[in-house]
Amino acid sequence: MNDTPTPAPKKRATRPAAAPAAAVRRKALSLHIGLNKVDPACYAGWDGELFACEADAADLQALALSKGMKPTMLLGAQASRAAVLQALRAASGTLKSGDYFLLTFSGHGGQVPDTSGEEIDRLDETWCLWDGQLIDDELYLALSRFAAGVRVLVLSDSCHSGTVTRAAPASPAVVLPGQPRPRLMPRQIARKTYRDHQDFYDSLQKEVAAEAAKSGGVIDPDAALAQVRIDSSRLTGVVTTFRPSVILISGCQDNQTSMDGEFNGAFTGRLLEVWNQGRFGGNHTQFRHVIVAGMEPTQTPNLYTLGPCATFLAQKPFTV
Repeated sequence: MNDTPTPAPKKRATRPAAAPAAAVRRKALSLHIGLNKVDPACYAGWDGELFACEADAADLQALALSKGMKPTMLLGAQASRAAVLQALRAASGTLKSGDYFLLTFSGHGGQVPDTSGEEIDRLDETWCLWDGQLIDDELYLALSRFAAGVRVLVLSDSCHSGTVTRAAPASPAVVLPGQPRPRLMPRQIARKTYRDHQDFYDSLQKEVAAEAAKSGGVIDPDAALAQVRIDSSRLTGVVTTFRPSVILISGCQDNQTSMDGEFNGAFTGRLLEVWNQGRFGGNHTQFRHVIVAGMEPTQTPNLYTLGPCATFLAQKPFTV
């Protein structure tokens, strides 16, 4: 009889269970610009007084913080041309595919003659910053420098549209006490401001065209905008040469004005109401439609896109 114990079968070594893949952490930045006044020395003695623009910027910064974004806010004299352009360069140099950037502007919109166009009466739309106007060519060039796959949402509560339709409505010569103010630099002031600083604004447009020509694959913004196709069902257009996915929602149509208010601009106030601290559950197109439904017929916010935006449009706004 063999008393030798039978050895127990060897257990197969098992590999430890793989740890669940960590969720991809998207980086999200925001820039909020608000000006209740501009420097009269840079605008032919006009200070462009408004009431609610800086409150708009603060409220949208709070929204960005609630969504986990890292915000920068530039108010009044802080919102200089140099500061805004530097903030845009910093964001475009930091964010990568899948990241998110929110850009908001609340203030006056203006115009300068477009010296790069074939028609001598063409006009470039502008944002009125503290010490000078930011031309739409500069803004589009700055947006085009974001990496492919970066999602950019621009909210402009001003009379700046940035579409191929350049003609802006005339602002009232006198605003009576208690009446809302349009966020539009008066044409007379626009003409004087351009006359006083013509060399500066003309040279800006030449510099933008030269930079675009050097930036392989980035074409002149005016040429890009000439290719915009308008979809009347969604009021969107597509410029396919843009690498990032950019959605722009402006406060009004080209032939309207964005109105100021006591606490918020008409557009920003309605946007915050619809957002309802995140309870809104639709996508960007639906967001714009619901905003429009609650506004006066004299101000209809516009939505259009630059770059590949089908997936971005289908997302809930402010989704990091």
